[in-house]
Amino acid sequence: MQADFSYEPVCNSAGCQIGVTVLADRAHVRGELRDDAEAAGFRVLHSMSLAEYANGAITALGDVLLVDCAEDTADALALLSRLDMRAGKAGTQMVVSTTMGALDAIFGCFSSSAPQILVDPCRSERVIAIGRVLAHVPNLRLRELGEEDRMLLLRLTEQVGRMAERLEKTAPGQRATGGAFRLEAPQPGWRSDDDAYVRQRPATNRPRLPDAGHIRQIIKHRQARARYFDGDLFADPAWDMLLDLAAARAEGTKVCVTSLCIASGVPATTALRWIGQMVETGLLVRVADPEDRRRAHIALSEDTADAMARYFADVAAVSPELVAA
Repeated sequence: MQADFSYEPVCNSAGCQIGVTVLADRAHVRGELRDDAEAAGFRVLHSMSLAEYANGAITALGDVLLVDCAEDTADALALLSRLDMRAGKAGTQMVVSTTMGALDAIFGCFSSSAPQILVDPCRSERVIAIGRVLAHVPNLRLRELGEEDRMLLLRLTEQVGRMAERLEKTAPGQRATGGAFRLEAPQPGWRSDDDAYVRQRPATNRPRLPDAGHIRQIIKHRQARARYFDGDLFADPAWDMLLDLAAARAEGTKVCVTSLCIASGVPATTALRWIGQMVETGLLVRVADPEDRRRAHIALSEDTADAMARYFADVAAVSPELVAA
């Protein structure tokens, strides 16, 4: 049964009710998004398929845009890219749900609007995403929530807060960004070579990452624990993603967002939140695919790569048999 969460009408500083646009090709998802948005206190301005919106008259998006796109067709990707630019300029908050199969293409469409991206979400996950949107709306007035609803939102808030706090403490260098999903040009020193990313490092005495095979062996040992214990006991998505990206860097290969989500060992939607936070704190960077500017890959930032190399060098100094320099 869907939890009943209700809010007072959400209004802006002028007292006007916040408007939301719902775009979804799947009719049942469109209906759920519309109902949940209305229950959250939004005024639904438009509710239609992506094709209907693309072929109709250009209209205002509203303050919030809820999108469900299950297939990465050329028309859908083109529309999402346009919506990203419009939402980024207007400050529209976006929640986008998609499937694991379409994730890479969908992820590459967003460079300006910093959306929440959900992968194969259930309805409750969409409700949580709407709740996170509500947390950023000024003058919000909530009706009394049930105990289960309060605990759910509290756990979400605590999770995101702990995530940000941990990453702020561990990030080797921080920088201002335009959002968790800001698309960047390839970093200086990167070049494409036969469909692989090769780092052109200046001569330096800094330690280098070990051979990729040794890092992959560490990853394999970490994954083996799930055969004997509940995998949730050891969930550490940030470290698992750093290891996977370190191995890919040592190999000179690129990592797509879908692959990185799998490497994280947590659900894809959770992994995307971690990736967003890690990009925002400067641990990771988005690198545009030189052969397809609509796609993006994830890589270690220079500071993070140096920190990982120093970590492996320290481990090797203590246990040379574990990591080869």
